[in-house]
Amino acid sequence: MAELRGKLISVNVGKPREFDFNGRPARSAIWKTPVSGRVAARGVNLEGDDQADREAHGGPDKAIYAYAMEDARWWEQEVGRPFLYGEFGENLTTEGIDASGALVGERWEIGTTLLEVSQPRIPCWRLGVRMNDPLFPRHFADAMRPGAYLRIVREGILGEGDPIRVVEKPDHGVKVVDVFRIYFRERDQVASLLTVPALSESWKNWARELLQASGR
Repeated sequence: MAELRGKLISVNVGKPREFDFNGRPARSAIWKTPVSGRVAARGVNLEGDDQADREAHGGPDKAIYAYAMEDARWWEQEVGRPFLYGEFGENLTTEGIDASGALVGERWEIGTTLLEVSQPRIPCWRLGVRMNDPLFPRHFADAMRPGAYLRIVREGILGEGDPIRVVEKPDHGVKVVDVFRIYFRERDQVASLLTVPALSESWKNWARELLQASGR
């Protein structure tokens, strides 16, 4: 039976834009804007959304990024200002469901779509540009509130106000935040990532390379 865990507060999309970064031209689609009505989730994107750097962002394992309102409110207390929907670069702003605490491989039904939690978001310099704070990626890593990337398992339509139902959970205990923690703080635990079937192949390759380099 599906477990009602939360609600979709906002759907946010954006196209790549050009900007100046340290005196050089750069490009990113981290600027996301809320959209009203129903939005299609097809292929590797939401309708109206895209990524500027497909090697670092996007693709089947990072089709949609979800971030929780609860985490955004925590940040509001930290930095002393409100955050707009989509300001963390998220496609889905959620409430009542812990995106960072979701199990890797957990499946969410939103509207007519079926999405699968795949991995955490690792902050890069683009997040610093979006927040107008070059140190923000470091603060984001320290906070251990990464949000979750999602795969599109079943294409469909979703929209603001839709309930989020957890319809499937894997039998392991590895959460998105655990992967994030291993990456930043506990690399001696990296072997555990190879036991998670739904973790993206790029993460498993990283784990294998790290184990090989350490002689384990």
